[in-house]
Formats: sequence, C-alpha cells, structure tokens
Amino acid sequence: MPYDPPVNSLGLVKPVEETRVVVAMSGGVDSSVVAAELATEGYDVVGVTLQLYDHGAALAKQGACCAGRDIHDARRVAEAMNFPHYVLDYESHFRESVIDEFADAYLAGATPVPCIRCNERVKFRDLLDTARDLGADCMATGHYIQRKIGAAGPELHRAADPVRDQSYFLFSTTREQLEFLRFPLGHLTTKAETRALAARHGLSVADKPDSQDICFVPDGDYAAVIKKLRPGAADPGEIVDMQGQVLGTHDGVIHYTIGQRRGLGIGGLTEPLYVVRLDPELRRVIVGPKTALATRRVPVREINWLGDAPFTSQPEWDLHVKMRSTRPPAPALVRPLSETEAEVELLAPEQGISPGQACVFYAPEDTRVFGGGWIWKGR
Repeated sequence: MPYDPPVNSLGLVKPVEETRVVVAMSGGVDSSVVAAELATEGYDVVGVTLQLYDHGAALAKQGACCAGRDIHDARRVAEAMNFPHYVLDYESHFRESVIDEFADAYLAGATPVPCIRCNERVKFRDLLDTARDLGADCMATGHYIQRKIGAAGPELHRAADPVRDQSYFLFSTTREQLEFLRFPLGHLTTKAETRALAARHGLSVADKPDSQDICFVPDGDYAAVIKKLRPGAADPGEIVDMQGQVLGTHDGVIHYTIGQRRGLGIGGLTEPLYVVRLDPELRRVIVGPKTALATRRVPVREINWLGDAPFTSQPEWDLHVKMRSTRPPAPALVRPLSETEAEVELLAPEQGISPGQACVFYAPEDTRVFGGGWIWKGR
C-alpha cells in the first residue's frame, strides 16, 4: 500500500517543527497574529520587519505601517512568542522603487497606488528573496486574501470577509510568488476574529488601531510630500472648462485628482463641476460636468495574468473588474492586445477613472482573482 506523507497546515510535505516560515511583520495585529499562531503550532518561525523610511520621523507618526513604533511592537510580539526577529533596512530601495514613482506619477497627472508597488517590488520580491536566503520553506503575511490549490496550481482568491479583502492591492502577485506565499488570515470572516486570536495569545497589539494612511504620507497630505520630494512641483496654473475657457487659478496640479468636486475654488456656477482631466505640461486643471467623467473603454498595461490558459489564447475574456479599491467589481470585456496589454470595455460606464490606478480582474461567478494591470493614459 503506497505511503502518503502527511501534509502540514501550510500545505507542505514536511513535519511542522522542521518547516521554517518567515513572517512579514508590520507591527500590526494581523501579521502579529499570523506569527503567533504559527509559532504556537510549532513551526520554526522567523519574524522580519522592514524599515522603509526615516526611523526618526517615523517615531512620531501613527496610523501607518512600518514606522518606528511598529518595529518596536513587532519585536515585542517576537519576544513574547519566543521566535527570532530581524529588522531590515530597505529605506533606499523603498525610496527608489515606490516613493520616487509615486511623486513622478502625481506630477504627470496620474493617481498612483503605492501600496501595490510596495507589495510588488519590495515585500513580494526582495523580502521573499530574503526569506529564501534564510532557508524558509514559505513566507506568510497578514494580508486578507486567500490562496487555494486549483487544477493548474495555486490560485489567488478574495478574502472570506469582503470588507477586509485586499485582493485589489495584491493583483500583481505572480504564479511563482504564490507557490511560496501563504495567507493564514484569508479565511476569517471578521476582523473581530483576528483580534480575539491576538487576545488569546496575550499580544500587546490586540487592540492596536488599523493603519489608515499610506505609510510615508502623514495625515493623507500627498501634496506636502510631493513638494518636499520635488521642489517646484506646486507651480500655479489655470482651471479651465472643457472648451478651454479660464474659470480660475490653482496652486499646483498635484492638489487635484480626477473626479474631485470639492476645493476647486471657483464660484458662481450654475452646475457642479468636477476635475475631468489634468494637463501637467500646461499646468491646467480641466473641469466639466459629472457626465464628462463617464468612461467605458480603459487601456491597461503591465498585466499580470493568473488564469489557467494564456492571456492571449482568446480574443476577449468575460470578467468582472475593479478600478478602485473601494468599488465592487463590475462586468467587463477584457480584450488582450499582447501578453501584457489590453483594452477593457466596461458594460456600464464608470466615473472618475484615472491613469495610475489599478484595474483588477475577477471571475464573474466565484472569488478567484485573475490578476490585473495598470490604467495608463487618459480618455
């Protein structure tokens, strides 16, 4: 009778105590619970926290991941659960791979999503390589997303809790990375379950508030960060309507995003106006009626495809897509132009779509994530 070796809870054919897991620890409750749970199960856990920006400035910043206080919290969890913990200085790499692109994208009139680039270029590439260098069998994170085994191998699926689902921010996770990654919280149905687990382990972070801001943007003030990174970025210019008529002036294109209505500083209008386009070269903010924001055809590039069949194996894919993290997936036809480019046709137009945002692909009938790409030019 053939012998089937036992598979541990992480899907590896190896005794638990001989399975090394690197846990990416931000210092928050989610990743702390992952590390504590795996350590309690008997895994050989190694905690790793990334220092992504100036430690001194970070100490005074709350509500964001990877700040100095969060590094301290991660270290305390590791000490309490008795596993090693390392802090890696990724500051220069984070600046080059994430912050600089964020600033340049805003200067070009786009609306970037730096958290996706951080996952793609830092956490799931460089940190994953570090995990392998540490002899890990896999790397676990506190993200709310699910990894399931399908007919063609590991698949990415939305989290069981739709409120906590982070699939929009993880669409660029590759097949190779999915082989190595684990997401132990993806099956939980509420954040309360995570906090209850933290309390059960006696973790000091059990009641710690969730991070809200982009980690390097204090209080959500994007313009202040960009002005510091790119002096001269806030050059004044004109606010014009769609026919080019000047309606007012502004203090810098970086203060505006597509779809914005409030804070335009132009009065005496008979109807509400919205930012419909940004022209950084002419330093113009173009405004128009809400109907002008409606978009049905969206060009997408840098596509990461997670389907079983090749992306270009059929002329179009009947999928659901999400253009913003806060919006539900909507029906669309995705037409491949190459292995990494496509035109997305929305069955119902959406408003406020901007270059720099992600377009994430979902199965229409279940929770599977088929990857996605980046919206790369205006209408």
